[in-house]
Amino acid sequence: MAQKMKAAIFVDKGRIVLDEKPIPDIGPLDALIRITTTTICGTDVHILKGEYPVEKGLTIGHEPVGIIEKLGSGATGLKEGQRVIAGAITPSGWSHACLCGCGAQDGAGTKHGWKAMGGWRFGNTIDGAQAEYLRVPDAMANLAPIDDGVSDEQVLMCPDIMSTGLSGAETGQIKIGDCVAVFAQGPIGLCATAGAKLIGATKIIAVDTVPTRLEMARRMGADIVVDYKQENPVDAIMRITDGRGVDVAIEALGTQSTFESALRVLRPGGILSSLGVYSTDLTIPLDAFSAGLGDKSIRSTLCPGGKERMRRMQEVISSGRVDLSGLVTHRFKLDDIEAAYDLFANQRDGVLKVAITP
Repeated sequence: MAQKMKAAIFVDKGRIVLDEKPIPDIGPLDALIRITTTTICGTDVHILKGEYPVEKGLTIGHEPVGIIEKLGSGATGLKEGQRVIAGAITPSGWSHACLCGCGAQDGAGTKHGWKAMGGWRFGNTIDGAQAEYLRVPDAMANLAPIDDGVSDEQVLMCPDIMSTGLSGAETGQIKIGDCVAVFAQGPIGLCATAGAKLIGATKIIAVDTVPTRLEMARRMGADIVVDYKQENPVDAIMRITDGRGVDVAIEALGTQSTFESALRVLRPGGILSSLGVYSTDLTIPLDAFSAGLGDKSIRSTLCPGGKERMRRMQEVISSGRVDLSGLVTHRFKLDDIEAAYDLFANQRDGVLKVAITP
């Protein structure tokens, strides 16, 4: 009889529950890792609410930190007992998407068309990380060793939140001296703010309304904060920029209003870098898009994954250039995962991110 483990399982819309299921088997190129720390993502809340469809019975979660328990026979360059992280996105390294330089979209193309979320497998198409054990496919391409002396919580943002947020700044092609607006200062927006600062933006405007998030935005590198409940953010940003608009606007929430506001504050030729996960159709207003003649770009991004990306994220953390320690505001045991979801999904008690430890 297969050994059992505890796991957070999607049962139905509105229900993710802790239950038991067999510890995963692994193939020749896989690794089994014992989870030491993980967390809950906003995308998991989309799953909980039925806004993003996954199969019933799936283990949720895609931000794993752990220890290699077992290696497949063909997985070389790694060793059992090693502390590792894996990205939320797990590219194989050899797909068409990977070979054309877009590994995040590995698995997106099918004979039936294009599937959103590409190479996101954990908690989407295969069992995820909110469990005691996790099977990592293509381990050689995806597992990055954790440096000695670095804690789980220091690297906990690397698999998704940090990689996604920084990619918003990268995709926006921010240049030294740019003015950047970041709409929404949840965990991803905060990391986008940090990324804009890291890359060289010299005026960063952060938009939110929660005082603790606006304060955290300043810590992440925002020069100016705008409370959208106190003033219209488009009017505020155009005033701040003397009517010029921003070079790059990063949308980090996934709503029509934030998307439209980001589009409206762009200068001619500016870039809208879209990070939000949208659950309804978007409308592009004619005037905001300059009837298609404003030389504006809209770029979407899926969190870059893979071993090399995780190594680079760790280098940013180790260098001290970005300090994300303040993003973990709450800590729960895996046994209390349902309470953690209740807190996180309802955004109570100033929560940003929760650390889950089996």
